[in-house]
Amino acid sequence: MTFTRRTAQAAAALAVLGAFALAPAHAQDKPKVALVMKSLANEFFATMEDGAKTHQKANAGQYTLVANGIKNETDTAAQIKMVEQMVAQKVNALVIAPADSKALVPVIKAAVDKGILVVNIDNRLDAAALKEKNIQVTFVGPDNRAGAKLVGDYLGKSLKSGDKVGIIEGVSTTFNAQQRTLGYQDAMKAVGANVVGVQSGQWEIDKGNTVAAGMLREHPDLKALLAGNDSMALGAVAAVKAAGKTGQVQVVGYDNIGAIKPMLADGRVLATADQFGAKQAVFGIETALKALAEKKTQAQMPAEIKTDVVLVTKDSK
Repeated sequence: MTFTRRTAQAAAALAVLGAFALAPAHAQDKPKVALVMKSLANEFFATMEDGAKTHQKANAGQYTLVANGIKNETDTAAQIKMVEQMVAQKVNALVIAPADSKALVPVIKAAVDKGILVVNIDNRLDAAALKEKNIQVTFVGPDNRAGAKLVGDYLGKSLKSGDKVGIIEGVSTTFNAQQRTLGYQDAMKAVGANVVGVQSGQWEIDKGNTVAAGMLREHPDLKALLAGNDSMALGAVAAVKAAGKTGQVQVVGYDNIGAIKPMLADGRVLATADQFGAKQAVFGIETALKALAEKKTQAQMPAEIKTDVVLVTKDSK
């Protein structure tokens, strides 16, 4: 058989194809995962982003990551725009901590319709809004109500029946804010404490401070402030100090951010909950990558994957 130039070219082409088949996936073949968070001014979400970036570096051959977050907790319009940008960039998966449980559903539906796999972390999307759009989005995260009850129960040990307490809620349209308030109310009801008010501090230090200061003025005999996250707890601690009531009014929070640790140590904050912020995005990313590898559709994804939440006090290891 004559070995012509054409057969040589064919053999070379087959060799190249074989090399591609055996070689690891090239950069353009790696799935692109978008991580869209809430305010990166909040230490919790900055920690979440750091955790995701560390994971991607350790798994650089497996996927690429595009991470972004909004400037403040209530800038829902900016977050919607971010999701639209990720859709335009044709990411393979979107892992999102939505700023609003209902308002983000239409743009998430648009992403799903484009074949993008969506995983929900941190703040759960509204079940009725998802049902209306006929989509299911896996929620990867902790039971916020149970976590808040752990914190509230610990506070309850230092309260007696009839004691007045105030709850500083996160953004009231978010599922996790609502659930944490319910968890705090469950705990306060169990000890017979009197919840004199539930007001939104919008997850932020300054707004939490304003709400706490108002509650302390309105109820001079207030015994405790239960904040829906640690940023608002920081604001509450400052309000308690300004009112000259340090040591008289207990403060609790939720998230276990770095800034709260010295306050736990010296008693300015009694307790918080750790929902492992650095791991939350990673849990979501790994869920998305597994589903992509298994070629699952959105409809085939599980409804929920539970992650841990634990009580943290000055005695915690």
